[in-house]
Amino acid sequence: MTAAPPQTFRRRFVRESHVTIAHGGGGSAMRDLIDQVFTSVFQPPGNEDQARLMTAALQEPGARLAFTTDSFVVTPLEFPGGDIGKLAVCGTVNDLAVGGARPLWLSAAFVIEEGCEIALLRRIVATMAHEAERAGVRIVTGDTKVVERGKGDGVFITTAGIGVIPPGIDIGAAKIRPGDVAIVNGVLGDHGAAILAARGDLALSTDLQSDCAALGHLMQAALTAAPGITAARDCTRGGLASALNEMAAEAGLAVEIEETRLPLRPEVVGVCEILGLDPLYLANEGRLVLFCPPDQAEAALAAMHAMPEGAGAAIIGRAQAGQPGRVTLRTAFGGARIVDMLVGEQLPRIC
Repeated sequence: MTAAPPQTFRRRFVRESHVTIAHGGGGSAMRDLIDQVFTSVFQPPGNEDQARLMTAALQEPGARLAFTTDSFVVTPLEFPGGDIGKLAVCGTVNDLAVGGARPLWLSAAFVIEEGCEIALLRRIVATMAHEAERAGVRIVTGDTKVVERGKGDGVFITTAGIGVIPPGIDIGAAKIRPGDVAIVNGVLGDHGAAILAARGDLALSTDLQSDCAALGHLMQAALTAAPGITAARDCTRGGLASALNEMAAEAGLAVEIEETRLPLRPEVVGVCEILGLDPLYLANEGRLVLFCPPDQAEAALAAMHAMPEGAGAAIIGRAQAGQPGRVTLRTAFGGARIVDMLVGEQLPRIC
């Protein structure tokens, strides 16, 4: 009796146009989706259930790991200037960067709703790979889950990031000192305004695009030019106002900013006036605020201006002795008003 030839197993090409429950069932359909949509693009180092990582940067005495995690539930999934994949990479990179870390590795977990277009998934994954390369990070591990139709709203993404804080870098809001200058790296509120317009609920017509950008290279350049930087924070949900309130509270100081120095587009101001919103509370996804000693402020500003992500950088105020945690705005008319922490949510599902 002639022995049967050994059976050859080949992956099938994902021919479905939409995600089905079978793509989350643990079988060949799921394996095909993972292989052809995710790992073929991200190219992680190995196929184990964990990424095995090494970097010479940790061999330096005094180097420390930085670790962060975030989830993204934005609607719409694609918007002017980006998509949920770009948000996921940039948001996690920025959380590492504002702590002085050099971002190195990301994980990405996807919760996908049954019926999601596979072409949309491919676009999101391609964007993530592109942004990761630009930011100098690798997406090294991840996960996928599929939920029933109506239970997931398209795609949710959770990312975690690991970076290395070099020796000698030790920044945080508690280190801010009276007199430290506050600097933002560009115009404020573009992301929040762009998302609001993209939803189409209010029939707003605007050319605004999200400011979404990875700020790791910008932050490293600023730290090189101004090694005395004491703190930095990205201005995401709650905008600049919430970031400054958090930092002032942790520092035990007051912060005063000047209305005439705030970089705002007329279009953003116009959208806010129409809807009764305050641009200081609009979300940003490519903006940070940092504090540094006044004698290093111009050096930090020049370093930021030399990069695309910092072309609109501006000094907006300073920390000072006063009621701990209080943020005030010096108006164009010479008066002052308190800029409190955001109460509630101006725009849900913004990032």
